[in-house]
Amino acid sequence: MTNNKNGDYPLYANRIDSLRAASGRALHDLSLQATLTEEISSADYSISPQTLRAQAEVARSAGYPQLAQNLERAAELTAVPNETVLEMYEMLRPHRCSFEEYQELARRLREEFKAPTTASFIEEAGAVYQARGLLRTDRF
Repeated sequence: MTNNKNGDYPLYANRIDSLRAASGRALHDLSLQATLTEEISSADYSISPQTLRAQAEVARSAGYPQLAQNLERAAELTAVPNETVLEMYEMLRPHRCSFEEYQELARRLREEFKAPTTASFIEEAGAVYQARGLLRTDRF
């Protein structure tokens, strides 16, 4: 990202003091030595939604709006259980769901997980699948 206007990229080098892992641990506390001595665990290496949103800001300011949107959805998905993310992945494969099932998934993302950007993405995917004939049909 060479067009970064706010000078924050890369975040690890320019905003290390403000970055935290999903566990809340400061990023500058993460080291191989701390891991080897069990002062921290693998859970401390999970990315936080705040860091993903900060990356989205950098991407947007550098002129990469699609990347920014992807990072914003990723930030929302940190609150979604892994099992649900895997379920969503399966649902987004062609011919796996009906239009109504995509609408229900979007509703669930909005209400249960407070993920409106991802919910809109699912609604858009359902509409595109409908237009292209990629929805599940019960005629096989």
